[in-house]
Amino acid sequence: MTVTILVALAGAALLGVGFVAQQHAAYTEPLRRMLHLSLLADLIHKRLWLGGLAAMVGGQVLGALALREADVTRVEPLLATNLLFALGTAAVVYQERLGPGEWLGAILVSGGVAGFLLSAQPHGGGLPGPASLVWFGVLAVLAVAAVLVAVALRVALQTKAMLLAAAAGVLYGLQDVLTRGSLLSLREGPAALFTTWQPYLVPLIAAAGILLNQSAFDAAPLRISLPATTAAEPITGIVLGVAILGERLRVAPDALAGEVLGLIALVAGIVVLGRSPFLAKSEQGRSERPDPERR
Repeated sequence: MTVTILVALAGAALLGVGFVAQQHAAYTEPLRRMLHLSLLADLIHKRLWLGGLAAMVGGQVLGALALREADVTRVEPLLATNLLFALGTAAVVYQERLGPGEWLGAILVSGGVAGFLLSAQPHGGGLPGPASLVWFGVLAVLAVAAVLVAVALRVALQTKAMLLAAAAGVLYGLQDVLTRGSLLSLREGPAALFTTWQPYLVPLIAAAGILLNQSAFDAAPLRISLPATTAAEPITGIVLGVAILGERLRVAPDALAGEVLGLIALVAGIVVLGRSPFLAKSEQGRSERPDPERR
């Protein structure tokens, strides 16, 4: 299990580095390209963004390897530490020291992850339940993401960025659960993998999540656009892991209290770190081209 934890943390590190690079590139794009495929078509020609995408894909591959050996409820909180690595990357790039706020956020995130895992002791789980249950979970998540996007279209720019980022995080959580289910099917042989529908849905969910994430990065600095993704993904993954894969958590009163406090600390730490000035420095790299919509 120690190896699985290290693999998940390595994946979180790559995700954090990738998010910093992607946002730095995406923030220079005109706002009118948000939620349009032309945004990705333009970004794909930028080396910095491609490097960030490669780091993100590498992080997702390591996350998949961790999910192959451990439950979603155990891996998701570890992947949520990607914001710590994003913060560290931004601090190195801009050559500034971490302040009290950053250390507080780091303690809350790390303590929240440790507290949740120690209290919940997630275990069990297996192949996805009845197809009707899986489809219900998928449709419910897609509905939540659609509502977030619909509301985002009607609100101010910073709120729009947070809602789009949250929608991306919800889809990433669904992607993680479908990946875990696909890997469990693979244990029964390659034929079992190709005869189930989950593996075919994963790339579509991933592509939609990337478009939403880059649109959020285009709208606002990383301190506004990343924390919502980082918070929504593990919460969605944990809920779906229990509902769809049958993963179990301890339900004793003391365990439930620890689980709730751990998740609260995790989300609070993400919010604190998201307010770090280091994660706002990417705003300095924005294009000088005028864009009336950004005013």
